[in-house]
Amino acid sequence: MSGFVEKPEPREVPGLVHLHTGKVRDLYQNEAGDLVMVASDRISAFDWVLPTEIPDKGRTLTQLSLWWFDKLADLVPHHVLSTELPPGAPDDWAGRTLICKSLRMVPVECVARGYLTGSGLVEYNESRTVCGLALPEGLVDGSELPAPIFTPATKAAVGEHDENVSYEEIARQVGAETAAQLRQTTLAVYSRARDIARDRGIILADTKFEFGYEGETLVLADEVLTPDSSRFWPADVWEPGHPQPSFDKQYVRDWLTSPESGWDRKSEQPPPALPQHIVDATRAKYIEAYERLTGTSWS
Repeated sequence: MSGFVEKPEPREVPGLVHLHTGKVRDLYQNEAGDLVMVASDRISAFDWVLPTEIPDKGRTLTQLSLWWFDKLADLVPHHVLSTELPPGAPDDWAGRTLICKSLRMVPVECVARGYLTGSGLVEYNESRTVCGLALPEGLVDGSELPAPIFTPATKAAVGEHDENVSYEEIARQVGAETAAQLRQTTLAVYSRARDIARDRGIILADTKFEFGYEGETLVLADEVLTPDSSRFWPADVWEPGHPQPSFDKQYVRDWLTSPESGWDRKSEQPPPALPQHIVDATRAKYIEAYERLTGTSWS
């Protein structure tokens, strides 16, 4: 059992229809048929959406996504129409709300990996493959791959795992032409972002994208290249052979699995509230990622 510890009630805003409450984002539709995407301060770990929020997380994810959308616009169009607050929306939606095109979404998590870790490492240790792609011997946790690889996953509901699948399976599900376009675009965007991050002293180990179609045009959607959707590692301490420090919610994961939390991950009990020092440390990591990538101070 997993999912929301305390599922929030959607906000009622004149002219907006609530569509979905996700792990982090709430989706609405306005009277023009556009999507209104609101990034919350919720945080998830181990398939649970925790009862404790991380202040400024929603704004950080939104502003970083906008920065990346601008850097990638020549490679692939994005779904953002406006950052203006909808009339009547709560003041606390400011800075974390996007008005977006309503797309025909592709039901695939488009994952690009440039380094071996996470679920890819687990599969590699068993079979020397990741999503069915053969990799050379001798790789360890944190190793750079010979070249970036496209390792798609099926998109799961809240409280469930995304499932890694082969490229061939994705081609069967969405068609060979769409699968090829997803792979080509995912790897092109990853490579651009990897180089930008590297210039700022950050390794982009892996990341996931979501795409949709506007007519026949493939469009980059959802969030992009944030600490929630990507593994960012500080380049100056990168050392293959063990887990790397990262700019994400690792403080949360580590605390939840520590004796201090008192939580048994294998039980069906929901995780406890986070202590203030974990909240503060996690918020600082999100902001540090934003500042190091964009070169601007958080405010």
